[in-house]
Amino acid sequence: MDIIIGYGIGILAIYIVAKLLSVPIRIISRLIFNGIAGGITLLLVNFVGEIFGITVAINALSALIAGFFGIPGVVLLIFLNNA
Repeated sequence: MDIIIGYGIGILAIYIVAKLLSVPIRIISRLIFNGIAGGITLLLVNFVGEIFGITVAINALSALIAGFFGIPGVVLLIFLNNA
């Protein structure tokens, strides 16, 4: 009987640890996805926007904004740059 209780507590502990670790993994994966999407969008805006006279300087601050906020961050940078 003690072994069954021990296994039950072990399984419960593993479940709790997995649940606690899954939240940061989701946050990190979302930040990675936003960073990739923002960087690609920033490059596309500079390549295509050059035809129309819309460019965004790529520096540490613009890369941070585009990486953290993703596509909406690039749109924000476009509006701030052309205002």
